[in-house]
Amino acid sequence: MIRTGHATREGTALDNADAAKVYVLADGTVGAVVIDGIGHGPYTSRTAPLLAEVAARIGAQRGPLAGLLTAGQLVTDPGVDGEEANAVAVAAVRHPDEVDTDIAWVGDCRAYGWDGITLTRYTDDHTVGAQLRLNGAPWRLAREHDNWVKTALSKATVGTVYGVTVPDMLVLLTSDGVHDQIPHRAMESLVREHETDPQALADALVAEARDDETGYRDDATAIVISVPHQPTN
Repeated sequence: MIRTGHATREGTALDNADAAKVYVLADGTVGAVVIDGIGHGPYTSRTAPLLAEVAARIGAQRGPLAGLLTAGQLVTDPGVDGEEANAVAVAAVRHPDEVDTDIAWVGDCRAYGWDGITLTRYTDDHTVGAQLRLNGAPWRLAREHDNWVKTALSKATVGTVYGVTVPDMLVLLTSDGVHDQIPHRAMESLVREHETDPQALADALVAEARDDETGYRDDATAIVISVPHQPTN
């Protein structure tokens, strides 16, 4: 009953530090995770898929918070050279017999919900820029600090991983290479166009990301989770 789609697209840095994983349990429960590696260090691109695999599998069984905390244990030590991978992430778990999707996140990956009319953002970014906006700082100053994440998987705790439940029948998980490069209205239009095809929607979201004014384009990754409306008797 639960349908999913996922896609990732390497950015101009030529080393995809993003990863996505969807894992399905025997009872149909779906665990899904988007990982966005911090920087492009020597271990990041090969560690990100491992983090996604662990978080999705554990999350499907024990919940998205447990998934992210377990994945975070893989990168808590900086390594002998001090350059072990680190990342931010968003995780989702959807049970086939429940109406809500459970979300947990750390950093600036996001979760959105689509109710058939409106695309709603359900997460807030754990960045210095977001904190500055919340405290009324000028938008130019806040924008300069949007890439400064306050929390990451390597230091994730119960107190720093936030959670929310999404009541909508279609859920998007995105890395910042998607939502920072695509205006909200454009994302909403893509969802409206492809809402019945999760894979087509994931592909469209990562393909829509554009280079910024400097020619840089970040890695872009998206997961779509869709539960068709069931007729009522």
